[in-house]
Amino acid sequence: MTATTSAPGRSPTRRHMTMYGPAFVAAIAYVDPGNFATNFAAGSQFGYLLLWVIISADLMAVLVQLLSAKLGLATGCDLPQLCRRRFPRPVVWGLWLQAELVAVATDLAEVIGGAIALNLLFGIPLPGGGLITGIVAFALLGLETRGHRRFELAVAGLLLVIVLGFFADVAFAGVDMPGIAGGVVPDFSGARSVLLATGILGATVMPHVIYLHSSLTSAHVRGLDPAGSRKPLLRSVRRDVLFGLGLAGLVNAAMLIVAAKVFHALDLSTESIDEVHTGLGEILGAHAALAFALALLASGFASSSVGTYAGQVIMAGFLGRSLPLTLRRAITLTPALIILWAGVSPTDALVWSQVVLSFGIPFALVPLILLTRRRDLMGPLANRPVTTVTASAVAALVIGLNLYLIGQVIFA
Repeated sequence: MTATTSAPGRSPTRRHMTMYGPAFVAAIAYVDPGNFATNFAAGSQFGYLLLWVIISADLMAVLVQLLSAKLGLATGCDLPQLCRRRFPRPVVWGLWLQAELVAVATDLAEVIGGAIALNLLFGIPLPGGGLITGIVAFALLGLETRGHRRFELAVAGLLLVIVLGFFADVAFAGVDMPGIAGGVVPDFSGARSVLLATGILGATVMPHVIYLHSSLTSAHVRGLDPAGSRKPLLRSVRRDVLFGLGLAGLVNAAMLIVAAKVFHALDLSTESIDEVHTGLGEILGAHAALAFALALLASGFASSSVGTYAGQVIMAGFLGRSLPLTLRRAITLTPALIILWAGVSPTDALVWSQVVLSFGIPFALVPLILLTRRRDLMGPLANRPVTTVTASAVAALVIGLNLYLIGQVIFA
């Protein structure tokens, strides 16, 4: 993978501008097809009840991605590389294995989402749509070989399609302000709501982009003097994260709001993305269904390329080696194609893939916290105590929610 270096001779304004972009790539992972499945399932079944989970998850995502970006800014290295250098070998191997499983679960959701969108828009059978999604994602990733800026701009363009699609659907559906206000109050309603909350968390705080964001940011600062010119760039990094992840949070909220207003209000429970598309068309009109399908297609294409990129970063960082991109694309694409050929419910596969992702969050988040609090590694960009405590609380909350879910599933 190539990277455009940031020359020390650039003006301060130019150096600050180079820091914008990585968060928009990370944001795509926060609005991938798994979010469509979990957010619409939550909204149609429980109305606005779990809106607070989306808001909380996005705030967590901002903190987590900022820590990841800061790690890359301070060290010029990514999280997997630093884990390999700082942790015992058995720990590194364990982290790598679970990260690869997370990458497979990630690609499963993204390829299935793209396949569903192509089926909705053009009637292409799901296996063929999955293959097309993989090929398009591979082509998008090819832009990165010409410099990370081209890849980031292409991904940002697809993010814009997603944003416009859901803002249009919110406009078609209308807004129920009292319902939204009630949804910001934390509450659950049985084990199913906890399962969906865990899926929302897994679809929002994405383990693979915790690894990837540090790599993207480090590519932007290569060639800069670590001691003198990196700390002033932190403000630009923060703005990048706040804007990119803020857009992702608005899109996720828009999904649940549309589902609650259109389906839950009419006592219609949607069990699949196909039903969401059909329902939007019947209730709000063809334009709303088209906006939804185009947003889903853009999400599938973009997030699949981001997921493959993250897989390369994971293997190269943890093991110090990498597979040819075509081979990795084939390996991660195969499980999704098998599921599509086997006739498994695509929506069920999407929801459960997000639950799997949520279990991978602590294995990325805990090492990130341990490393970013170290002044000998981070220098002046090391976490303040309050930041470390807050991030630790987020990790504890995620772990606790997952343990509660296991208990509900086993003993229910």
